[in-house]
Amino acid sequence: MQSTGTIDPAEVAKFEAMAADWWDPDGKFKPLHMMNPVRLDYVTRQVAAEFDRDLSGDRPFAGLRVLDIGCGGGLLCEPMARLGAEVVGADAAERNIPVARIHAEQSGLRIDYRHTTAEALAEAGERFDVVLNMEVVEHVADPLSYLSACHDLLRPGGLHLCSTINRNPKSFAMAIVGAEYVMRWLPRGTHEWHRFITPDELFDLLRRAGLDPVDRKGYVFNPVSWQWRISDRDLSVNYVTAALRPA
Repeated sequence: MQSTGTIDPAEVAKFEAMAADWWDPDGKFKPLHMMNPVRLDYVTRQVAAEFDRDLSGDRPFAGLRVLDIGCGGGLLCEPMARLGAEVVGADAAERNIPVARIHAEQSGLRIDYRHTTAEALAEAGERFDVVLNMEVVEHVADPLSYLSACHDLLRPGGLHLCSTINRNPKSFAMAIVGAEYVMRWLPRGTHEWHRFITPDELFDLLRRAGLDPVDRKGYVFNPVSWQWRISDRDLSVNYVTAALRPA
């Protein structure tokens, strides 16, 4: 793996330690498994709208090249591959890659998993129609440089989807105290509150990276129904953005 300028080794080590748990719905990545249907719904709708694809059809994303940067065990790569996309999954945590490869093989899916970085892919001239950048930007050393690399990875007119965590007292209470200390969904220290990014800050970073933000939504957890939903208004904790590389 080369070009590690925005990689924070301490953050990578956290996820290396949890690699074997990626596909355990009751393990250390339980929050992502619970959120994944909502994440996937937003992703697929945005991709379908931008590239005029019919989600009710067979393999609607055929012909689209998709990068999931910070792919982990492949929780988003696999459904995107099932929808027909040519998928590259990249992660700076080396131990995640064999876990993802084995699970894809067991699922009968062809996914190109690589131990690499956004910068290295961009330097190699790789280009994609869609870049998925989910729950990663809060873990990198230099968010602007990282998002600039994501910009360079997109073809003109390409779609960048980025989700992260807002920075405010509520996000500290829910994403750190609640998820790590009370519910013990994640190991303590998985997130650092000062690294969280507000929606306005992320939109500014995206613009400075050369991207054009076009949408943002919140992911809201309901502790009564024990389910996540997409919200147009509540971006107070988890949220997702859509941006385009200008054509």
